[in-house]
Amino acid sequence: MLSKETIKDLDRRHVVHSWSVQEDLDPLVVDKSEGMYFWDIDGNEYLDFSSSLVNMNVGHQHPKVVKGIQEQAARQCYIHPGIACTARVELARDLAQLTPGDLNRFFFTLGGADANENALKFARAYTGKSKVLTKYRSYHGATYGAISMSGDPRRLPVEPGIPGVHYFFDPYCYRCSFGLTHPSCNLRCVESIAEIIGYEGPQNVAAVLIEPFTGAGGFFAPPDGYFQRLRDICDRHDVLLITDEVMVGCGRTGKWFAIDHYAGVIPDMMTLAKGLTCGYVPFGAVAISDRIMEKLGKETLFAGLTFNSHPLACATAKTVLDVYKEEHLIEASAANGEYLKPKLQELMDRHACIGDVRGTGSFFCLELVQDRDTKEILDPKISSTLTKRLMGKGLSTNVLANRLFIGPPFIATHEDLDKGLTIIDEVLSEVDKQL
Repeated sequence: MLSKETIKDLDRRHVVHSWSVQEDLDPLVVDKSEGMYFWDIDGNEYLDFSSSLVNMNVGHQHPKVVKGIQEQAARQCYIHPGIACTARVELARDLAQLTPGDLNRFFFTLGGADANENALKFARAYTGKSKVLTKYRSYHGATYGAISMSGDPRRLPVEPGIPGVHYFFDPYCYRCSFGLTHPSCNLRCVESIAEIIGYEGPQNVAAVLIEPFTGAGGFFAPPDGYFQRLRDICDRHDVLLITDEVMVGCGRTGKWFAIDHYAGVIPDMMTLAKGLTCGYVPFGAVAISDRIMEKLGKETLFAGLTFNSHPLACATAKTVLDVYKEEHLIEASAANGEYLKPKLQELMDRHACIGDVRGTGSFFCLELVQDRDTKEILDPKISSTLTKRLMGKGLSTNVLANRLFIGPPFIATHEDLDKGLTIIDEVLSEVDKQL
């Protein structure tokens, strides 16, 4: 086994890390992981309160998932995407039983970013139109097309991106771009999408790509009626509705898919990734409606990569779906959300630095502020230290700008949740003193 010093030296010399200043890095060296926890090479224990990157829904090293991977590897590691095999068809069959409406056809990808890019390809091929609309507070992946379709600030350093992408303001009630208050606003945010479609030309707009619950942008849900009205706007202008469920799908919000929270709304396409294999194997999917495939099925589909619909990944995803069902983990996610809500409200009552608490299921966000009345965001000099402070107390979770995310695996017990909240409570007490 390599020593800690050797690993760090090799890492510095040969590994390029994402979203980082390479020369400033001093990454944690992790030795093993299991369930809700992982351990560094020195034996220090960390509670995973963000499911790694909001994807380890069933926890680390789930024995049934590990066994499923081993069995598929022993049977067939790879066969090219143009061939039918058991792993692919069984997963497609099981997914079709879960996805809403007529989303019965699946294009399997390597992850969420290329799922979103392929969804745009399909939308353009189906409609014959080129433009796509997406939110400013959105993140759809880091590949060139996906980051172009993201309003996230990480898009700016790599522009210019792909053409035809236009952005609209978010249904973000805590910081309304229109300066209005719900419900008297009459959903001005969604009506503005219709206005933008008019400016860009309905004859040019192929699709609206949107997360049912905004993920990395701050985890907020649109107000009641938003998606119903958006569905109507898309239908009136012959625009496809594509929902990005990469982060929030597969139980993260307490339902199989986040769009299920909006009665009667069926998207034309839906993208999936993280919770589909829980990170055990890279994978993603585009769920496509029968109506779209009726046309696209008669044409050459100009999409595909060597590792699309990888048998090892398909078998892993099927096993993960089985675990969700057998262990009632979607229900567990919803129940943990009900447990967390009042606890987080109590946390907000105790800490002046918390401006807003929002979330559902197994995903919540604490928006941190300098002043609750003015909503001034927390000083970046403070927020940039939070990850290290939390890790120092044995808690791993994601902090982006002034947003502290809580997204534990669905297997979390009340004891696990209380332990994580206690550490957050301690760190935010320190922040309050700094303010």
